[in-house]
Amino acid sequence: MFNLTFSAAHPLSAYGWDQGFAESFVPHAEQGFLPGRIVRVDRGRVDAVVPDGDGVRTMLADTALVATGDPLRVPCTGDWAALDLANGRSGAHVDGVVRALLPRRTAFVRSTSSKRAEGQVLATNLDHIVICVSLAEPLDLGRIERFLALAMSSAADEGPLDTTSAPSPASGAQPVVVLTKADLAGAPEGLAHLVADVESAAPGVPVLAVSSATGDGLDVLRAVLAGGTSVLLGRSGAGKSTLVNVLVGEEVQLVQAIRDRDGKGRHTTTTRDLRLLPGGGVLIDTPGLRGVGMWDAHTGLARTFSDVEELAEECRFHDCAHRGEPGCAVQEAVDSGELSVRRLESYRKLQRENQRIVAKTDARLRAELRRDWKQKQALGRHMMERKRGPQR
Repeated sequence: MFNLTFSAAHPLSAYGWDQGFAESFVPHAEQGFLPGRIVRVDRGRVDAVVPDGDGVRTMLADTALVATGDPLRVPCTGDWAALDLANGRSGAHVDGVVRALLPRRTAFVRSTSSKRAEGQVLATNLDHIVICVSLAEPLDLGRIERFLALAMSSAADEGPLDTTSAPSPASGAQPVVVLTKADLAGAPEGLAHLVADVESAAPGVPVLAVSSATGDGLDVLRAVLAGGTSVLLGRSGAGKSTLVNVLVGEEVQLVQAIRDRDGKGRHTTTTRDLRLLPGGGVLIDTPGLRGVGMWDAHTGLARTFSDVEELAEECRFHDCAHRGEPGCAVQEAVDSGELSVRRLESYRKLQRENQRIVAKTDARLRAELRRDWKQKQALGRHMMERKRGPQR
């Protein structure tokens, strides 16, 4: 049976194996299975690292036995799995099968489409979620807020999730905004203004400006990522592949130039791959994300827009919509310049989108929204009738 005694010298410790995962694996060890961390997923099969003497080896496993049809429960890069290498060979080039997934501590989930109530897990068991934003193009603060809301909801209880041994179950993984291509931002004063703009949209979140070309800021980023599991997220052209090559210390990702006509990147990364970092920790690279839809991000929205939420608590009415009601502290903050119109509109937009997604899977909430809409329609008709006055 696999040795469950955990130590820093454990062959899987470099990949994030710890006492908590070891304890979760006990029932599977009794069945003769091996633990492994999934480092790549591709068409129903996974590459996973498993202990092999004092080191590790990568093996190919079939996921048919854990295919539930639920997209939130499919094996994902970053998962820890129970692997059967003795009785699970299903082909000449397959070493075994995935028998089970260990409970996830954190997961980054987005909706696959605003028209379908279906989530997609991009990476699991994360300590840091790195949101990459290129300074070679105008900042889109609303997009950053969207990523942050999902990142701060990473401890949500979709899929096989473990909230008993996470580093911080209440907050999930720690988001970090990395402004790439800082060498293209111009004068230091201009770069400082850009960092300040992002900090205003990301209260309490570390914002780092880095350049893969000059090396500026990379030492700080390496220190942040050391010793944990991190995932890089962002749109194509954000410089993720170049950053991965620099952080890993070798050319592991193909790099292509962005298109001149629109500044958009070409997809150079096609799978989500987990790689060891030379300074400790592991890094998951992901393909560029064109769309990032909300997925049950109520907690993350409240934390991302904590300033708006705090103002809302001071409103006279608990159900204030912040649209001109008397005693609205949010509107007063907008009028005084304390809160920008852009940030309030971003908050409203993401709240509406998240509510629609949740309502598609929650019949009770869907009924409440329908009832609320009917009440508003009735109130609108009543106000119009009062405005017109009695009919002769």
